[in-house]
Amino acid sequence: MTNSELHQTYLNVGGVNLYCEYLLNDKPPIFLIHGFASSTYTFRRIIPFLKKHYSVIAVDLPGFGKSEKSTSFIYSFQNYAKLMLDCMGIFGLSNSHIVAHSMGGQIALNMALLAPEKMNKLVLLCSSGYLKRARKSLVLTSYLPYFEKFVYYYIQRKDVKHHLSNVFFDQSLIDDEMMEEFGKPLLEKGFYKALTRLLRHREGDLLPTQLRDIHVPTLLIWGEEDRVVPLEIGKRLVSDLPDAQLITYEKTGHLITEERPDLVLKNIMMHAI
Repeated sequence: MTNSELHQTYLNVGGVNLYCEYLLNDKPPIFLIHGFASSTYTFRRIIPFLKKHYSVIAVDLPGFGKSEKSTSFIYSFQNYAKLMLDCMGIFGLSNSHIVAHSMGGQIALNMALLAPEKMNKLVLLCSSGYLKRARKSLVLTSYLPYFEKFVYYYIQRKDVKHHLSNVFFDQSLIDDEMMEEFGKPLLEKGFYKALTRLLRHREGDLLPTQLRDIHVPTLLIWGEEDRVVPLEIGKRLVSDLPDAQLITYEKTGHLITEERPDLVLKNIMMHAI
């Protein structure tokens, strides 16, 4: 392994086995957090360039990717945030750039609220925001026998290509490799157990009053054709966060690192200065 290659390993953090890809060098650290039903694969097009300028750490969140589908972890955003902060501590990171996509953005915002002194700057890519907690009736229903099978059939009723088509503006970018990679977790029984627990444990997104307490410099990057987290969410976030700016890309959907990797890299680098 050369000094420029990513290491791949498992770390036990807070009793959960996390899959991690990292490269530590003498450059500033950047910590990558993926979104819902995704993995470090989200950043595959930007990591090769980021590692030329940063120490890079990317982690699969509990319940997703190659990380443990724990049935004891509490799948709340605050717990995710604490776990990611603990992970940063293992790598000795104290002043890191955070790049987070979709649901990962909500985790990053929770991290900034809990430990702003450990954050340098945030880059939120099509970040989730303003979602309320699941209805109490649905949470209660999740405790019924066979609910996980219901989740399984609900997701499986449409194929991987259909799910991916929802996150792309340019459908021609969806290829066999991508469908295979995003389809892997859908084959694991543990994935559906984790989703059920996420449904139960996920608190509502941070309120505007909480967002206004986050003073970490934040760059919001959005695809104007995002059908998963509409641009209106970005406009609300840039209004509520005290030190934030919003950049949008035309003809771009939700999976912005696949559709506009060059622009994302350019904006990360400019924001990091």
